[in-house]
Amino acid sequence: MNLALWIAAGLLAAVALFSGMVKTFVPKEKLAAAHGGGWTDGKSEGFIKGLGILEVLAAVGLILPAVLDIAPVMVPVTAVCWVLLMVGAMATHGRRGENALVAVNFVYLAIAVFVAWGRFGPETFTG
Repeated sequence: MNLALWIAAGLLAAVALFSGMVKTFVPKEKLAAAHGGGWTDGKSEGFIKGLGILEVLAAVGLILPAVLDIAPVMVPVTAVCWVLLMVGAMATHGRRGENALVAVNFVYLAIAVFVAWGRFGPETFTG
């Protein structure tokens, strides 16, 4: 179980890091032109970059606290935050009729729920 939770957290961290870096460093116009980038319509550059920074922080929060054994409870807390972020992403893509992206976000949500459940429950870092 511990290994499965590490793999799940690592996968989410990789997704969050990649997505966050893209949102932070790719210009809005280029994001909007990419597949699935239509959600950027009506969003400010600052909002998109802020979202990207939050995703990079999520990548850090899913791994680093446990690796460094400094506030490891932040791993499941970060996973819960990722769940909330995915709910927002699903709502945004759902409103736009982008059902494939809703499904992808649902998979990420499910993995985050697994990490949160596992690290708050049977495989905590404290016990």
